[in-house]
Amino acid sequence: MNLLKENFLYLFIMIVSLSYPFISSFESRINFVQKWKFLFPSICFMMLIFIPWDIYFTSKSVWSFNENYILGYKLFLLPIEEWLFFIIIPFCCVFIHEVLDYFFSNSIQLNRKLYYFSSCLILIIGLYFNSKLYTFYVLLLSSFLLFLSSLNGSLFVNNLIRTYLVSLFPFVLVNGLLTGSFNSPIVMYNSDEIMNCRLLNIPIEDFFYSFSMLALTILPYNYLKTKFNTS
Repeated sequence: MNLLKENFLYLFIMIVSLSYPFISSFESRINFVQKWKFLFPSICFMMLIFIPWDIYFTSKSVWSFNENYILGYKLFLLPIEEWLFFIIIPFCCVFIHEVLDYFFSNSIQLNRKLYYFSSCLILIIGLYFNSKLYTFYVLLLSSFLLFLSSLNGSLFVNNLIRTYLVSLFPFVLVNGLLTGSFNSPIVMYNSDEIMNCRLLNIPIEDFFYSFSMLALTILPYNYLKTKFNTS
């Protein structure tokens, strides 16, 4: 199997993304493998929301997938690589979360009022762009999740935001590859359903999408870890 062939490209990006976090999961200090029992139920919880959303938006042509860069195997309209995306990317992000918790116990310290204000601002922007499906729904979800995360306490939301900010570096790399680093993008967006404001080829909505996916994984993950008293 030649992973460098065009139709293996999306899969290849996912495999490379997973490689370091997976191998490092067995490192004795982080011992991330021992937390998989909390991670995978949390990923499944997130997928219960994101997979139907992805299927619906694909059916409405909000986005589509370049057949030149995928294997061609689909389940409910979604390429198999897209299903892997919803497992691998949260896995990597939670790994980052654990590494940051281990090496930097003191989180950034921001007042929760700032998050409440940001949540309201995101909501207002989403409502303003209510005619654009992706913009509207992803900003509404982000607003709600930021507000909900803030209710969990300053430590939790500050750690979540710290993880999100650090995860933006690999996010920009991976998502940049998916949305426009080749002759044609792997994931294509309907310009009628987004603000058409991009950063390094990435629709601005994707940054809120990334936050929402992270929050919907970290929230149950943190709950399960706390419930079972696991550090």
